[in-house]
Amino acid sequence: MFKKNNQEGYIQVMEGIERKTLVYGENTLLAEFALKKGSILPRHHHSQEQTGYLVKGSLKLSVGNEMFEVKPGDSWCIPGDSEHWAEVLEDSVAVEVFSPVRGDYLPKDDG
Repeated sequence: MFKKNNQEGYIQVMEGIERKTLVYGENTLLAEFALKKGSILPRHHHSQEQTGYLVKGSLKLSVGNEMFEVKPGDSWCIPGDSEHWAEVLEDSVAVEVFSPVRGDYLPKDDG
């Protein structure tokens, strides 16, 4: 699968948090998140491993009992079923890979 860069396909997940599925295959899914300063991604967990990279901005990321201040160029890997949450400290963009594929992140027109 190959997709050209464009500004379409963003979905508002909650106030201040948008997600765009970029590409996916049989085992992985790549998503981009646009995060507004002051937003909170609530504590949650899912079965997929989640590997991410902060492109721009600043976050506080909590994984299990650990808290990280995340700056551009920093990356993380959250094991499946690990509780995590984030606070957006400034407008940010993060890119994340989920494995296995998150069915709830698949574009509606793809499946």
